[in-house]
Amino acid sequence: MRCKKLHITLLAFLLTLTLSAQTLSEGARISLLTCAPGEELYARYGHTALRVNDPGNDLDIVFNYGIFDFNTDHFYWKFVRGETWYELGASPYWWFMREYEETHRPVYEQVLNFTPEQVTMLWDKLVDNYEPENRKYLYNFVFDNCATRPYCMIVPIFIGNNGEGIRSDYQGAEGVTYRRFIQRYTGKGSWADFGINLLFGPKADRKMKGEERLFLPEELMFYVSQAHTAGQKLVLSETIAPFEIKAVPWYQTWYFGLIVLFIAIATVSLYDKKRGKRTWGVDVIMYVFYGLLIIIVTFLTFFSCHPLVGFGWRLIIIPLLHLCARLIYIIR
Repeated sequence: MRCKKLHITLLAFLLTLTLSAQTLSEGARISLLTCAPGEELYARYGHTALRVNDPGNDLDIVFNYGIFDFNTDHFYWKFVRGETWYELGASPYWWFMREYEETHRPVYEQVLNFTPEQVTMLWDKLVDNYEPENRKYLYNFVFDNCATRPYCMIVPIFIGNNGEGIRSDYQGAEGVTYRRFIQRYTGKGSWADFGINLLFGPKADRKMKGEERLFLPEELMFYVSQAHTAGQKLVLSETIAPFEIKAVPWYQTWYFGLIVLFIAIATVSLYDKKRGKRTWGVDVIMYVFYGLLIIIVTFLTFFSCHPLVGFGWRLIIIPLLHLCARLIYIIR
């Protein structure tokens, strides 16, 4: 692990020296890369990066705002509080692509419709961002992440001095709530979907407008595809496709899981009713679970930076299920 970390640090140092001294040729192009989702929860939303391809200088580099270090001191504590620091990484294109090829995840590319001067301007901004003192930023899943960062780098250069803002004909998730939008990627009915919905409060039910929906890579990809300003399209050429989201099998859904839980508690209740004695162990386990859930939601609501967490009606699902299953014993 130490050797691997040393290798990555050395590569970053060498890239810093190389990029700082690099001048792009006239044929250089910058592309927006959008990576399809993976199996892990953190990878289910896809990923976004910027590719700088300059055949004239034999340069092909990917800038990636999704780098984080699990070995950071108190990583999980900071992650729970929403105080995770991400950073901009740079790597050869072939190296970046290797992971996605190995996991059979498509990577879509959109070549930006930039003049050589605009390409140079964006290149200079990326190189400056890659300086050690500028790389890190405080990650926020909704407002500041691997998708919003590249977009915020692209837009000012694309707009230039024409006095007009950027527009896109793509409506996509316009008017959809944050909760429903995120649900598409966690998998409707999955346990991850259930857990996230328990933690999300009323803020997650606010409808998104305009650029608010660009924090997820797929939405950004299609938005950019139809973006334009002053009659000029943002994308010169592209190869894109909708993400393939796997449906959750019925036997792995939280609906099925809660039905099984209800039947189990109801069975215990029937047994207790027959013998005239209550099995308190089941109730204690449920009370402890619900108590911990309330503590977690309270902590995240008042002491974390997560924007969508809060108290919502979905928190009563578990105690309501518990109560209904216990009524068999309670009502005699």
